[in-house]
Amino acid sequence: MRPPVTPIPIDDPADPRIAAYAAMRERDLVGREGRFIVEGEVTLRVLLSGAARFAPESLLLSHERVAPLSDALAALPGSVPVYTASKAVMSAIAGFPIHRGVMAVGVRGAEPPLALPPPPAPALVAGLVGLTNHDNVGGLFRNAAAFGADGVLLDPATCDPLYRKAIRVSAGAALTVPFARLDAEAMLGFAHANALVPLAFSPRGDDVLAELPPLPRTLLLLGTEGPGLSHGLMARIRTVRIPMAAGFDSLNVATAGALALHHLAMQHPSCGHATIRGNCPAPAAGRD
Repeated sequence: MRPPVTPIPIDDPADPRIAAYAAMRERDLVGREGRFIVEGEVTLRVLLSGAARFAPESLLLSHERVAPLSDALAALPGSVPVYTASKAVMSAIAGFPIHRGVMAVGVRGAEPPLALPPPPAPALVAGLVGLTNHDNVGGLFRNAAAFGADGVLLDPATCDPLYRKAIRVSAGAALTVPFARLDAEAMLGFAHANALVPLAFSPRGDDVLAELPPLPRTLLLLGTEGPGLSHGLMARIRTVRIPMAAGFDSLNVATAGALALHHLAMQHPSCGHATIRGNCPAPAAGRD
C-alpha cells in the first residue's frame, strides 16, 4: 500500500507528461505503442484490482474525483503517477468532452497463449469471427466474464478488445478475461488440441440450443451480424440456433452470445456462474 496519493496538477493540455492521453479518438484507431486507455470509475477500479491482467502506467483524474477514489488509489505502486486537471483541460487533452473525469493508461505487455484447465475439467471458450463493432465485442467480453468463460479467441478481423469503448462496454471484463488471436481455422485446431467441442452459432443452425446434450468442454463460435460464420466453417462442425418468432430470425450477436454462454455454463454443475467458478470479480454497479 502506498501513502496517500499526492496528485500532480496539469494546467497545460500540451504538457508532455500526459502525451499518452492526447487525441484519444484518433490514436485509438492507430494504436498506442503497447498502451491502452481506460475511462470511467468502473473500469479504473477493475484495472487497479488484483483481477486485472494488465498494469497501469499513469492516471489522469479531474480534481473532484481524487477523494472518492482514494480507496482504489491506495493500491497503486508509488511509481505510478496520478495527474489531475480540470474537466476543461481533460477535454482539451483528449480531443472531446470528458464528463466522467476518470482516465488511465494501461500497458499491454506480452500476451501469453490462452491456457485452459486440462480435461476432464469443464472449459468454455468464446470464439469471435469478423466482429468489427466495439460495442458487440465489449458486450461479449462482459458476457464471458458473467458466465465464467475461461477465455475468448478473436480472429484477425475482430476489433481490439482493449479499444477504450470496448473496455467501457465490457464493464472492465476485457481487462480480466484471457484472450488470444487466432484465425478461424486455428480456432478449430485449438478446440481439437484442448478437447473442446466446437459449436457454430447461427440462425441457420441445425440443433436447438435448449436441446443440446451436456457439453462440458465447448468452443462457441460467433460470427459478425449479417454475414455470420462462413458456410465452409459451418459445414465442418455442429451448428446451433435459438428458435425465434415466425418471420424474425435475428438477435444482436452479444445478446445471442449471452444466451448461449449462459446455457452452456449452466449445463455442468461445476461450470456455472462466474461467482461459482471464481474467474472474475463482479463489476461495480451503479457507477460510471
